[in-house]
Amino acid sequence: MKTTPKAVLFDLDGTLFDRDASFLELAQAQHREFLAELAGIPEEAFVRRLVELDEHGYADRFAVYNGIATEFGLPPSLAARLTTHFHATYASFSKCFPEVPATLANLRERGIRLGIITNGSTNMQQRKVHELGIAALIDELLISEKEGLRKPDPRIFERALGRLGVKAAEAWYVGDHPTVDIQGAFDAGLTPVWRCTLHWQPPEVPCGAIHSLHELLDMLF
Repeated sequence: MKTTPKAVLFDLDGTLFDRDASFLELAQAQHREFLAELAGIPEEAFVRRLVELDEHGYADRFAVYNGIATEFGLPPSLAARLTTHFHATYASFSKCFPEVPATLANLRERGIRLGIITNGSTNMQQRKVHELGIAALIDELLISEKEGLRKPDPRIFERALGRLGVKAAEAWYVGDHPTVDIQGAFDAGLTPVWRCTLHWQPPEVPCGAIHSLHELLDMLF
């Protein structure tokens, strides 16, 4: 990992976007919004269980809210409304990890091409990038719904490389999920860098490791 890459690509949720902090704020807001219908459920209990069921964004959205309704004895219609509320408002809670904008700007100033490869719906992920204020720093944004491919399929990584005009050996990929991000990037021939998290077990393939995005600068320069 001594050669400076021509491009660095990133996962979005959990890597650039502080998903857990954003979802926590949304859960608190939902308790306030639907307080009259939540049958006296304390905020702490509602939020804690919602965060657990969410599985850091990897759980099915309706299953999360249906689970909440079942466990707390709430009507199914409320689960549907909570799901709708999530889709309508979640992007507005988007926040970057604090070091992200400056790190991306630094990389661009050094002539490195930047991209994002993210799984999710086109509308939601585009809104997140806009709300995070990093759209102008990104050269290419690939979203699984729009591309018809999902990580860890190597083809979505290869498609991103083609749009950036670089070879796999000339690109790094930074992500937090050991399989979806790190294994996927490794299989596509990119140099993977794991944004360490306690949520997942460490990757099983060789990769760099960082705890904060600004550490990339020390690795690169």
